[in-house]
Amino acid sequence: MDSLVCKDWHDLLGPLKSEPYFINAMARYDQDLAAGITCYPPRNEIFNAFRLTEFKNLKVVIIGQDPYHQPGQAMGLAFSVKPGIKTPPSLVNMYKELQNDIPGFVIPNHGCLTHWAEQGVLMLNSILTVQDSKPLSHSKNGWDEFTTKVIEQINNNSSHLVYMLWGSKAKAKCKMVDRVNNLVLEAAHPSPLSAYNGFFGCRHFSKANEYLVAMGKAPIDWNLPSVVSYP
Repeated sequence: MDSLVCKDWHDLLGPLKSEPYFINAMARYDQDLAAGITCYPPRNEIFNAFRLTEFKNLKVVIIGQDPYHQPGQAMGLAFSVKPGIKTPPSLVNMYKELQNDIPGFVIPNHGCLTHWAEQGVLMLNSILTVQDSKPLSHSKNGWDEFTTKVIEQINNNSSHLVYMLWGSKAKAKCKMVDRVNNLVLEAAHPSPLSAYNGFFGCRHFSKANEYLVAMGKAPIDWNLPSVVSYP
C-alpha cells in the first residue's frame, strides 16, 4: 500500500503499550533499577529508534539483537553507540562493507548512527533493554513479542521499505514482511564470528539506495559526519 493508515508512531505503537508483554518488559526494567541493578540504555533512551526516525519518513529497517551491555554504549539504536565510545566490532565490519559498497564512503572516527536514523533508517533491537554485563538478560521479559508486533504494524501500514536482515534471528523476526511490496535483503550477521560467511560483499547499502530511488524516494546518505552531538 502507498498510503499510510497510521500517521505516526503514536498511532502505531499506542495499542501495543497496553499489552501484557510491554507492561511486563517495562516493569521488569524498573524492578531491576529499584533493586540497584544497572540497566541499559537509560530509561529516557529506550525508544530512541522511534524518537529519531519519524514514521512518515521511514525508508529502511535494520534489526539488531539486544543493546550493548557495557557502560555508556547503549543509546536505543541497534548497532550504534554514543560519541566518544569505541566503535563495536560489528559496526566496524559494517563500515568496512560500506567502504567497499558505497563510492566515497569514509569510515568515521565514531559509532554514532543518528544521521542514518534522522534520514529514515529505523535501527531496532529485538530486545530493548539489558542488565549491565549480562547480554540477553532481558530477553524473556516481553520485548521480543513487542518488537515482533512493531514489525507487523509497520508491514501492515507501509510499503516500499527496505529491510536489512542480518543473521537468523533478524530473518525470523521479519518472516511476515510482504516481500512483494518491499525489498527484503538477507545476509550473515556483521559480527566478526560470521561476517565472512556472507555479510562482506552483500552490497545491501547500495541495493537499498537503488531500490529507494526506483520507488521515487531520496537515497540514504550513508556517510556520517565527523563531528556529532548527542543530547
